[in-house]
Amino acid sequence: MIAALQLRRATFRFDRTYIAGVLNVTPDSFSDGGAFDSLESCVAHALKCVESGADLLDVGGESTRPGAASVLAAEEIRRVVPVVERLMGATTVPISVDTTKAEVAEAAVRAGAEIVNDISGGTFDPEIIDVCARTGAAFVCGHLRGKTIAEVHAAPAPTFEELCTELAARLAALPADLRQRTVVDPGLGFGKASASDNAAILRRLGELRAALGRPVMVGPSRKRFIGEILGRAVGERDDGTIGAALAAAAAGADFVRVHDVRRVRDALTVFERVMS
Repeated sequence: MIAALQLRRATFRFDRTYIAGVLNVTPDSFSDGGAFDSLESCVAHALKCVESGADLLDVGGESTRPGAASVLAAEEIRRVVPVVERLMGATTVPISVDTTKAEVAEAAVRAGAEIVNDISGGTFDPEIIDVCARTGAAFVCGHLRGKTIAEVHAAPAPTFEELCTELAARLAALPADLRQRTVVDPGLGFGKASASDNAAILRRLGELRAALGRPVMVGPSRKRFIGEILGRAVGERDDGTIGAALAAAAAGADFVRVHDVRRVRDALTVFERVMS
């Protein structure tokens, strides 16, 4: 039994699948870049996610799509921190910052974020581990290969066994206290480009959870593998995302990270009622 994750604003007991609502404050995200181009629109969207059933909000200020331009830490902080500060006074839902940079993580945690969601698992900027350990923030340890986004998307896909081994090594390197506040993310789409690669990971999330002894977050929302399965453009993948989210829940995911919170919440509510 994985112990609950206690935050200031919530306790995650891992007796159901929780929803992280995505809030991209970027002009070039693959899915919704530029959709929230003011502080007011960002906060309004975040509150709509909460009203729709989000259990936490994940705020990101840098796109990680293939070909995306890198963003300086100062610019990422400029995008993210005002949103975090406003949300602290507007909702009681925990806030996560989606970043690979220690400087950004520190600024966001100082502003009120309780979780640092790092797709690189600390490999892009190892100092992010110290930020989480020192501040008491929880850590989402993502999986990818490479030192830059370009390298990540060019890297060969790992086998499931390699994925488990590499995440286990990252967990083992964490300070013991931080390890107990860590959630793992297999990194769908990050160097796992094909539909079969990503489907295999989704099917085996329970095995990943059992092997690592940590809760699992997965982010299938509007990803390319869904488009490959359905033949749909990015803006037409929300129904496919629901299918992936339910598959993840059935396999043992503790968190699903999605854009369309309301539809996934409705689907999960019915799924969990039927399966209980």
